[in-house]
Amino acid sequence: MTQLVRDVMTTGVATLPPHASLVEAAQLMRDRHIGDVLVTQGDQVLGVLTDRDIAVRGVAEGHDPHTVPVRSVCTAEVVTVGPDDEVSDAVRKMRLHAVRRLPVVEKGHVKGVVSLGDLAAARDPESALAEISQATPDNHM
Repeated sequence: MTQLVRDVMTTGVATLPPHASLVEAAQLMRDRHIGDVLVTQGDQVLGVLTDRDIAVRGVAEGHDPHTVPVRSVCTAEVVTVGPDDEVSDAVRKMRLHAVRRLPVVEKGHVKGVVSLGDLAAARDPESALAEISQATPDNHM
């Protein structure tokens, strides 16, 4: 049986407009217990911003996280998949582009995100990556 991206993707994706600050992005990630947000204008995906982007491209470069917009440090070359694409296509795109998450877009509308963890959970629910991905976040280190 062919598994589709819609069967494994995460819905309810966090988005921010391109002018939002890095602080706003970090607070959203903290509050939602996530490591990435989509930078969008309307339904158009302009980029993917990760917690690592904030740290490496923003703070480590000396940018003021209160004034620097997310658009300036996000990954703008976004690779997407459709909800009716096969999971194997998503895996191939992740490998080809060396990314860990893909926005799921249908007719120009963001429908969700499929992550490496989502794929691990779908393909091998007993794997360490699947277990880690499905665990409740522990932000009290």
